[in-house]
Amino acid sequence: MNRHLKELNHLMHVVKKLRDPINGCPWDIAQDFESIAPYTIEEAYEVADAIQTGNRQEIRNELGDLLLQVIFHSQIAKEEGSFDLADVARKVTEKMIERHPNVFDNAGRPSASEQKLIWEQKKAEERKRKGQTKVLDGIALGLPPLIRAMKLQKRAATVGFDWPSLEQVFQKLTEEAEELAVELQKNNQDRVKVEEEVGDLLFVAVNLARKANIDPEIALQRCNKKFEKRFNYVEEQVKLNYESFSNTSLEKMESYWNEAKSLEYLDKSLE
Repeated sequence: MNRHLKELNHLMHVVKKLRDPINGCPWDIAQDFESIAPYTIEEAYEVADAIQTGNRQEIRNELGDLLLQVIFHSQIAKEEGSFDLADVARKVTEKMIERHPNVFDNAGRPSASEQKLIWEQKKAEERKRKGQTKVLDGIALGLPPLIRAMKLQKRAATVGFDWPSLEQVFQKLTEEAEELAVELQKNNQDRVKVEEEVGDLLFVAVNLARKANIDPEIALQRCNKKFEKRFNYVEEQVKLNYESFSNTSLEKMESYWNEAKSLEYLDKSLE
């Protein structure tokens, strides 16, 4: 415990020194909650990326960067007299204890699904105390749209506003795709309407993932990674054949793409 407190205090001292209005770093001094919020989000994503690699040193390093963000925000708050890091730790500790009565109040040991229900009930009580009485209140506006769509749908589903079956979501997906096709085929396209239809299609795609118990964020991340790997192979083949993208036909690039897919299939079959 002493080692933990020592390292945490050292980091807090470093951040405080960086923020010193006389001898600190000009960039750090100039920051406020709003200006560093994007960095906080970025660091959270970098933690997720590190976890995907499985490299424990990378995970450690990225968690450190995320911890720095927490301490930096807390230092700003301490300077203005609103709260400090101890307040942050105390509040989250209280919240975790309150949301796990089975662990801390000897209220029995529920199943994972029952614990999830308890968690959601406690969160609902917290929202009510904050005056957030509507079903969709409290879902952060700053979340990435894909994640926020998932949370909106999950919250609506808690009161029964949900498609009963996966097949019905598929039907809705087809319907939205057809509506988008109609807008795209018009001679005088209404950009706002096209954007709306694309949004509807994406929203239903997220709903489909949710109903299939798939995290759409992870699914898209993996798809991005797969695309990147295959496209890199296409680029390598273009260069190996002393070509350039400007004089390589789409058909040729597609053949390289299919080669990349075949190699992936072969690699998986050999595992």
